[in-house]
Amino acid sequence: MRADVELPALGESVVEGTVSRWLVAVGDRVEVDQPLVEVTTDKVDAEIPSPLSGVVTQILALEGEVVPVGGCLAQIDSESKSSVKLPPTPALVPSEERSTTDAAAAGVESDPGAEPEGSRATPVARRLADENRVSLDGIEGSGTAGRITKQDVLRHTRNLAKQQPGEETAAHGLPTDSVPLASPRESVSFTPPASPASPPPASTPAPSATPPAVQVPPVASGRRRRAPIYIPVEGDRVIPMSPMRRIIAEHMVYSKHTSPHVGTVTEVDMSAVAAFRTEHRAAFEEANGFGLTFLPFIVHAVVRALKEFPALNASVIEGAIVEKKNIHVGLAVETEKGLVVPVVRNADRLSLGGLAAEIDDVAERARSKRLSADDLQGGTFTVSNPGRKGNLYGFAIINQPQVGIVRMGEMVKRPVVRTEAGEDAIVIRPMMHVALSYDHRAVDGAPANGFLYRIRELLEKAEYAL
Repeated sequence: MRADVELPALGESVVEGTVSRWLVAVGDRVEVDQPLVEVTTDKVDAEIPSPLSGVVTQILALEGEVVPVGGCLAQIDSESKSSVKLPPTPALVPSEERSTTDAAAAGVESDPGAEPEGSRATPVARRLADENRVSLDGIEGSGTAGRITKQDVLRHTRNLAKQQPGEETAAHGLPTDSVPLASPRESVSFTPPASPASPPPASTPAPSATPPAVQVPPVASGRRRRAPIYIPVEGDRVIPMSPMRRIIAEHMVYSKHTSPHVGTVTEVDMSAVAAFRTEHRAAFEEANGFGLTFLPFIVHAVVRALKEFPALNASVIEGAIVEKKNIHVGLAVETEKGLVVPVVRNADRLSLGGLAAEIDDVAERARSKRLSADDLQGGTFTVSNPGRKGNLYGFAIINQPQVGIVRMGEMVKRPVVRTEAGEDAIVIRPMMHVALSYDHRAVDGAPANGFLYRIRELLEKAEYAL
């Protein structure tokens, strides 16, 4: 019996993964649940286990190749023997050549007039084609069952650029061959331009001293212009994005493109919180084995405010707003490989001490690379703590498909005016800015500001029980 090894869902909103490293080779015998391959996404690095015992007969995704969720990574035959001599695997053939070879072997002739359906393209490929106004018609898919992948769209875009030289790059006064388009996993390199004293090669015409005139089309025409491109010069260091960095970038752009972000900020007097923490800090650390930071206080206030303002604990799904029953708080944690957002589940059922324990646990596992895919799924709201170094406040990008994210600022002692015994006085208080980014499709200004005001009120009252 032959079985396909497919890429499973590795986190909420994750639609693809990049093959990082194969742990087996064609002809190897594997057991059930034995790790086969390491896959990287924007949220987690995961090992994909074998679904059955048998022999690896085919490896269908090269290292560095992007595979959609549900895409086939390899094939395993439970009846094969490891001593059987196997034919060459397509893992040694680029995906575009592999799809042509497979079609020829099957005796199938391609129909240039056939129009691929939207279901034949991965979600990322469809979004990329839409953003670049590229039709999926005529694009040959190299994915499983001929599915069009992101790489197919990029390859098609490069071919169009070669067939229509100068159409867009000339509009910026740049030669069309100055910046080659590269796929995200190709290494980037460049050759510094020759010095003025060096004549250009005989086969290359000398560039014009005067750049061509730029004619900017009217805005009303709706034509989409390519962003200006920087040409590296000698001494620049070109660093290709890692798979995780690239996918994080894609998700951030997608979030900004999808949600109309609105930001609002409040200033919180953290005196009562600081006094409570100072009073219980030593006893808490002795009893639990870890320190009591300010983050659990913020999360506790956010959770209580979410129960009163359920519009912030929601998602926009196909024209509807879904207010969620459970409150699962994602915590943005910076690791050496990038940002991950592990989830504290049912945060509204936990005390301050319980929240502190859960936060310490997920943060430690994130930094030690021990998070599972389940740890990163199901968040309904996110809290971001960027650190204490010069951070007054800032507005974070919403973690899709949520509709809000709170970002903590640095807590500093500053002079503020307070009324005591009927008299105004300037006093020193530990102050913190807390900023909220929210999706204006789902949340209006009044409930958003009411939600943030409630967080401030809860923190300044500091009514906690460990």
